[in-house]
Amino acid sequence: MAEHPFLTADIDELVKQLKTDEKISLLGAPNWWNTSSIPRLNIPSVRMSDGPNGVRGSSHFVSTPAQCLPCATSLAATFDSDLIYQAGVLLGKEAKIKSSTVLLAPTCNIQRTPLGGRAFESFSEDPHLSGTLAAAYVNGLQSEGVAATIKHLVANDQEHERTAADSVVSDRALREVYLYPFMWAQKHAKPGAYMTSYGRIKGVHCSENRDLLDGILRKEWGFDGMIISDWFGTYGVDTALNAGLDLEMPGPPRWRTPLLIMQCLSAQKLLMPTIDDRVSTILRFVQKQARRNPEVVFGDGVERSRDSPETREFCRKLASEGMVLLKNDNAVLPLTSSKKKILVTGPNAQGFVISGGGSAALKATYIHSPWNAIKDAAPKYLEVLYTVGCYAHKYLPTLESKLVTPDGKPGWACTFYDHDDKGNPQNSLDTFLLNDTRVKLNDFLPKGLTQTWTIKLRGKLTVDVTGPFELGLTVAGRAKLWLDDKLTIDNWTKQTPGDFFYGQGTVEEKAVVDVVAGQTIDVLVEYTNTVAPDGADENGAQRLAQPALMKGVRLGGALKINPEEAIAEAVKLAKKVDAVIVIGGLTPEWESEGFDRPSLKMPGLQDELIASLADANPNTVAIIQAGSAVSMPWADKVAGILQAWYSGNEVGNAIADIVYGTVNPGGKLPLTFPVREEDISAHLHDKCENGKIHYHEDVYVGYKYNQARGVKALFPFGFGLSYTTFEFSGLTVAKASFDGIVDDLKVETQVTVRNTGGKVGSETAQVYVSYPSQGPISPKYQLRGYAKARELAAGSSTTLSISLDKFAFAYWNEAINQWKITAGTYELHVGNSSENLVLVEKVEIPRSFTWSGL
Repeated sequence: MAEHPFLTADIDELVKQLKTDEKISLLGAPNWWNTSSIPRLNIPSVRMSDGPNGVRGSSHFVSTPAQCLPCATSLAATFDSDLIYQAGVLLGKEAKIKSSTVLLAPTCNIQRTPLGGRAFESFSEDPHLSGTLAAAYVNGLQSEGVAATIKHLVANDQEHERTAADSVVSDRALREVYLYPFMWAQKHAKPGAYMTSYGRIKGVHCSENRDLLDGILRKEWGFDGMIISDWFGTYGVDTALNAGLDLEMPGPPRWRTPLLIMQCLSAQKLLMPTIDDRVSTILRFVQKQARRNPEVVFGDGVERSRDSPETREFCRKLASEGMVLLKNDNAVLPLTSSKKKILVTGPNAQGFVISGGGSAALKATYIHSPWNAIKDAAPKYLEVLYTVGCYAHKYLPTLESKLVTPDGKPGWACTFYDHDDKGNPQNSLDTFLLNDTRVKLNDFLPKGLTQTWTIKLRGKLTVDVTGPFELGLTVAGRAKLWLDDKLTIDNWTKQTPGDFFYGQGTVEEKAVVDVVAGQTIDVLVEYTNTVAPDGADENGAQRLAQPALMKGVRLGGALKINPEEAIAEAVKLAKKVDAVIVIGGLTPEWESEGFDRPSLKMPGLQDELIASLADANPNTVAIIQAGSAVSMPWADKVAGILQAWYSGNEVGNAIADIVYGTVNPGGKLPLTFPVREEDISAHLHDKCENGKIHYHEDVYVGYKYNQARGVKALFPFGFGLSYTTFEFSGLTVAKASFDGIVDDLKVETQVTVRNTGGKVGSETAQVYVSYPSQGPISPKYQLRGYAKARELAAGSSTTLSISLDKFAFAYWNEAINQWKITAGTYELHVGNSSENLVLVEKVEIPRSFTWSGL
């Protein structure tokens, strides 16, 4: 195939040939996932895709199955940059098979609080760990020619009023904590693109913030790639363009239209050289991606799935490496032949909890549930029992596994109808087979639809239980549910606002019906993108009749249980077995983009279930699936606790590997687990009030706050147990070596790690730096380096080398607006958590330094 002319085009000359309306089209997008093309000049588009733990592809509506990797907190818990690099490589291959050359990832915001709705998408509360892993992720991804779009610049640390919130943060905290991971990734990986945050810094939206985009990112850090908005995170025309925002997403654009841009040009609020700069940046980015991936950019555009034994093996390893053993009294894990019968229970045991919600959600190629994996991997001598224990869902579980279409195919049928001039459905346009009862319509509609339209979803529901069955209908738009032609739920006439679909939908309206096992029920859901009439909802809140940006409907259902009876049944069984494995936590309905968690408490009666099981059986192990910390009031009662995060497709197999001892856990907590909400460093300051969020904890985020205030953590940052034991010794610190140039400053450390137990295992050496007292007040310990001793044989040892650069000893000096190293004596502390630092050495830096940039 002949080389495409765009690959060798001179971008400056190309810009000169563009008509004004073509330039304007390039500043926005034609749809949700592509840049604009200009066929007249052979300019192609490139496709983007979410998200940080997998590559969904370009449709929420009919998604192409993808590999789901563990969430960012799980990746960070590996403390293994090499492994995260390999994860980036895998995601690069996944992106290209989806005909995409741009991945909207990684997320490297800081976990100020575990209650943040997207906390699971971010690596850590610590900026150094976040930055090093973000750089590894970006380098791996971009080694495959896929551009990383690192996000969200900056301080997108909670979901509450996220498009309005002004993060009131000191310059020092902004630099040392919140910008630090982006800076580190820019220095060591050079992401192809950056995505701006929804909120504001110093009163200015990040997508309009010239100091941030042009000053820090482009001039100070030398970034020369493309800057894009978060979806609907552009709030005007001229301000964002003048600040340096290249691309408004998604499309069609709301702001960068010919009418609005021409008006700004005529008023000289915008100048054509600025337009040309933005267009040039976009075209250089597109050309770079086209040169790296001509077979993708100029390919057939078809999205495909990848699945191989090698991919499955890697993702299984990645999942298990991130799991953190928090408690293991009396060596309750791994299960041994002394255990002949076990009970598996809990709301997540038979669930398919693989990721958080929002941008991270995707349709997986396959899922191994914990229950199936534990049951299938059980030794022949082991009997495995199950009972649900309790429910913990926010929305009733989806029903695709219990539905077939009217003609017998798995799933249900979705038919689109246009409207007549009175707004009533008339002509059916197209029918699609859907294998999900979560129907999102934001990024796909068939051609020929009128401005308002209807879909009808039809299927046959068969359940395997007899008794009361609860159904729930949630909507962004309007919808009704009929069962056997009987109107059962009306979420159409009168609606109550809820947090469905990024806060633009309703609460879940429910109904209970009696069902018979094996008996088929005809299901019909009618949905329209129109909205309910103006007026107050049933809670008295005024609601305007205007279409939401998001459109979708969700049907869920489950057997209605008596919560107390379900716990009593689990306790009864627990008394008859040798060990209990209870699997609970959160789900993507509780941790998601669009809203924050209401509390640290796990939903439903999970705390009561776990405590009751521990009282009934001393060998009770709690396995928690959550993207961040949850409260554990039962921690002293249970024998074992395993933090399993959201671990992707291979979650079940990875849990089984640790439960049975095939894998020795080596993960470490990338965030502090607090005892209670009041112990969180951002407590009382994690919500937007009068348009502002005050970062009063300043640089004392997470473990740094705990140390400064003497607050005891439930489990500290960096903590994680193993089925073996380790010992640190022989810490040596080389003299700071440099020739008077701060960029040459390197401090080399070495430490010996010995496996003193009886099993092969992995341990992470963590280096924390304490600053001299003559500088400004600083956190007592700050993580500045780490290294992992992998698969260390029993009785053997290895020496790890950890190099520290100039940023390990620097702070942001607000008086001179520069980084500064103060001459003096620095202490280097080494251990296996922020609260178990067993070795210390000193290093002298004889003179002070200041600098700007990287």
